[in-house]
Formats: sequence, C-alpha cells, structure tokens
Amino acid sequence: MRVTIAKIQEMKQNGEKIVMLTAYDYSTAKIVDEAGVPLILVGDTLGMVVLGYETTLRVTMEDMLHHTKAVVRGSSQAMVIGDMPFLTYQLGESETLRNAGRFMQEAGCQAVKLEGGVTVAPTVKRIVDSGIPIMGHIGLTPQSIYQLSGHRVQGKTPDTAKRLLDDALALEQAGAFAVVLELVPAPLAKLITSRLKIPTIGIGAGPYCDGQVQVIHDMLGLFTDFVPKHSKQYAKLAVDIKSAVAGYIGEVKSGTFPGPEHGSTIDESLLKGL
Repeated sequence: MRVTIAKIQEMKQNGEKIVMLTAYDYSTAKIVDEAGVPLILVGDTLGMVVLGYETTLRVTMEDMLHHTKAVVRGSSQAMVIGDMPFLTYQLGESETLRNAGRFMQEAGCQAVKLEGGVTVAPTVKRIVDSGIPIMGHIGLTPQSIYQLSGHRVQGKTPDTAKRLLDDALALEQAGAFAVVLELVPAPLAKLITSRLKIPTIGIGAGPYCDGQVQVIHDMLGLFTDFVPKHSKQYAKLAVDIKSAVAGYIGEVKSGTFPGPEHGSTIDESLLKGL
C-alpha cells in the first residue's frame, strides 16, 4: 500500500522527518521507492535536468503526464505527486480541474502540486473539494522566476515574511495537505512550520521544516550545469558515468569488448553450406 496523507500527517505529529525526492523515469523511481522514500515528486524541474531547458516554463502538460506515468509504474510504496506546469492552473476553473484530474486519472499519481499562496487558495479549495489532494509551494516559485528576478531567497523583509506566512495559512485553510517552502530563511520557515497543522517540506529553507525535498539529479551529482547552494551531493555520478563511458570506448577500440562471454557461438561446420 502506498503512503497516505494520513501517514504524512502522523509523521508531522510524531516529529518524524519527511523525505521527498524527485524522479522522472521508471528506473529511478524504482530505486528511490525501494530505498524507502515516502514521497516522490515528479517535478517540472525535469524541464532543466532531463529536457535541457533553461527554466521550467517550457514544460507542457503532456511532458508531465509522460514522465509521471513512468514514475508511477516504477513505484509501489511512495506517494507520487505530479507537478502542475506553467499555465495549467491559471486559465480558469474548468481547465484547472481538467488538468489536475488528468494527473490522477491518466498518470495514476496520488496528489498534485501547484505554486502560489493567497492568490491560488480558491483554486486549491476547488480542486480539493473535487477529491484531488493538493501540495502547495511558496517562497521561490520557479514558474514566476522572471517576476522574482531570478533564484533569490524570499521573505527577507517584514512585509514579504508576513506575505509568506499568510500564503501558508491560506493554503492550509484551503485544504492543502502539505506545503513546500523554497528558498525561505530558516527562522521564517521555523515560524511557518510551528503555525501550520500540515507538514512543511523545505528546499533551501533550513533544518526546521517537517521534511526536506531535493532534485535527485542535484543530490546524485548528475546535473553539472550548476550546483544549487541548498543541495548536497551524496554522490558524483557524472564523474563515474564519464569514467565508465571512457572505459567502454577504450575496450571497443582495442577489441577487448565484447569478449567470448558476451556473446554466443555455433559449430562453424554448420556454415559450410553458406
């Protein structure tokens, strides 16, 4: 049985830290799921780390459904959360509900995530009232990256800090089951976490959130275009992969691969008639 909202809520109440990682394909999802990660986010960050875009803004609904389906097929224990891409929940209630519903019905995930606070709270309530679990996302919201003038810490002034607290409370009131806090000062994230009954999941928001999320390509050292300050590399797989590929190239050129153990043979007398 997959992790449920009740289980996530219980983890917050018990002070048990909640772990979330991104995944974008079957094989990675299978590994992450078997490792015991309770929440897998199919983030629109796939636009950068998988598809090579500069931002998340070019990711489409079809992109997200394609990758979410693969992650769902590769997992059996984790709750899979689909990330609603840019302009899939801002163009009207009916369109928003249709897109959120596609994540559940077509992709098979168990929840969806969207960005924004007070301004999207009515949308969140409408989706939740329709039976679709919602995870919120405030602080640095990548789909608003140009409006926010880049990847900058949010909530550093009294006004912006109050706005973030209001955003978090509005999402909780609207029925969100959790909220991501991205690039929020640790003391503010601590205050928000203490005020909410629902879990907070931090990324670049310090140690006081109820849980943490990382982009798997960052923490595995796979994405080398840049390394975010808030990320820790638990491996450097890009280096290992380059070494493995170089070894493969060398063995193919030298004729040492493939060896007899990598193929099959027959009695060459069978070829005489040819």
